[in-house]
Amino acid sequence: MIPKPGGGYENEYNFPPDSWVMADLRITAVTCVKNEGPFLLEWIAFNRCIGVTDFLFYSNDCSDATDRLLDRLETHGVVAHLPNPATNRNYQMQALKAARRHPLVKQADWVWIADVDEFLNIHTGDHTIPALIDACQNPQAISVTFQFMANNGVEDYVDAPVITQFLHSHNPDIWGADTAIEVKSLVRNDFPTEYFGAHRPFHDDEKAKPKWTDGSGRQVPPPFRKAAGKRRIRAFPARDARRFATLNHYALRSLDSYLVKNDRGDVNREHRAFDDSYWRERNDPAYFDNSILRYEPPLRREMARLMALEGIADLHAEAVTLHKAKRDALLAQDSYQQMRTQLRNAPPFSDAETAILKELAGA
Repeated sequence: MIPKPGGGYENEYNFPPDSWVMADLRITAVTCVKNEGPFLLEWIAFNRCIGVTDFLFYSNDCSDATDRLLDRLETHGVVAHLPNPATNRNYQMQALKAARRHPLVKQADWVWIADVDEFLNIHTGDHTIPALIDACQNPQAISVTFQFMANNGVEDYVDAPVITQFLHSHNPDIWGADTAIEVKSLVRNDFPTEYFGAHRPFHDDEKAKPKWTDGSGRQVPPPFRKAAGKRRIRAFPARDARRFATLNHYALRSLDSYLVKNDRGDVNREHRAFDDSYWRERNDPAYFDNSILRYEPPLRREMARLMALEGIADLHAEAVTLHKAKRDALLAQDSYQQMRTQLRNAPPFSDAETAILKELAGA
């Protein structure tokens, strides 16, 4: 999407002035996808609501119309879509390496690297990325802490915004037995980036000490800045880190969609299998948080605008049909029936929590 001098965009997808869309900054979202067709329009529309101006998608091995939907969106000037350039199974990192050379990244004021199941829930100002940047006093990077949104008993896939369906999570300050929780990062164009990671930029902290904050505007901890230790490389303590923003992570969605995800693998490692520990670790519904519903009205308007573009509604409907067909094909297999039963009955506790509970019970 190319801004015109004086405002607007040089394509037919021209949003009217709206307090939810701020075009003063060029903000490029970069993401990798595989078989995310039913969820694309919501994610694009949501990010438009919070101020993203440009989208760079890399896709690989899609069988649910994801690639064709992105191609059609590209013809309308909504996104840029490229095949994933990976020459091995390290899809995400090779795509991020290529993205640094793309004009939408090179020309951006800020780059937002996130997945299609991650939604930046901003609690300050007008709830846009520019408001978050302002609240954090315009740093060179902002790393926002995950909050894993639980499945909480939602079994059936329905074609409705994900953010409206899943409103429970773990205690925000602790995930399982960990007080350090992973982040994703907004990166300003003058950050001394050596390379983009999926969760944070990397640089030589001895040569440059950029202003780099958490979601509360506090400088991120020194061990995280220096990437010291494997445990801290993508995470730091979550307590009080989300004053201005939370990253809602819908890693599970419905049970139906989780089964399809399990079959798909992910964009980072081909045919990765998600066992029941992954589900349990992200399915703690102890905490109710519906703050993201502030975006529902503008989100639905943006989704309707996208749907009105020629060919988009039909391709979205095809993606939904293919998603359901994949679910049905999987459930025709005994192994997936067993998996569905196992996940439905699994306790919402990680292995570490289970061990602690057993220890307490025996005390």
